[in-house]
Amino acid sequence: MSPEPTPPGASADVLPGRRFEPDLRSMTRINLRPIASPMPLGFFSLGIASVLTACLQLGVLAEEARTAVALCVLPAFLLQFLVGMLAFGARDVIAATLMSVFAGSWLAFALVTAGGVPQGARVLGVLNLAFLCFGILMAAVTPPKRALWLVIVVSLPRWAATGLAGLTGAQWLTHAAGGLGLLVALVAGYAAFALMLEDMRGEQVLPIGRSGPAHTAVEGDLAVQLRNLERQAGVRRTL
Repeated sequence: MSPEPTPPGASADVLPGRRFEPDLRSMTRINLRPIASPMPLGFFSLGIASVLTACLQLGVLAEEARTAVALCVLPAFLLQFLVGMLAFGARDVIAATLMSVFAGSWLAFALVTAGGVPQGARVLGVLNLAFLCFGILMAAVTPPKRALWLVIVVSLPRWAATGLAGLTGAQWLTHAAGGLGLLVALVAGYAAFALMLEDMRGEQVLPIGRSGPAHTAVEGDLAVQLRNLERQAGVRRTL
């Protein structure tokens, strides 16, 4: 009985009776579709929505304007959800997770505030404290992306103040949350503007503070970008 021929791509010294798979690496192609950065849209949406809610908390807008503010904030959910989905497609799990969670927070605020449901303020207070825990975890893994990290860091005290204000009803906490909301809007607006300038001119114009892998991703060549590509989500077999 003659031995079976060795299939192409397989080693010739495979033991008889052993199953093997051919080496398909040379025939594998990974296609990536470049997209424009969605982050300026996400940061601008965050900033505008933060200004509206901050004005409500500071008393610039009367209580009768709560429903109107909720309806104006609702589009921020759609925009940031879109940014999150595009960021997932761009294989940026940190930006995608952050923007998607921000989208969920605006949707919850808009629905509860516009609906005028009983105990809505207390429920939103608990929700904001839950976002505070989420933000602490996100801040721990985001330092190489300083723009994202700074937005998260300034959002932490706002989530804390808003959450405690909803649970206690303390007016000074509500005002503090409003002031922190304006700070979030300022930081988010700067990050959005800096990223837009960078994308339009093809180089960093305003400092964003990237470091580590985030800096390499922008400054490195194509060979660096393709390193370990087969191990990234969407390419490997399971997540």
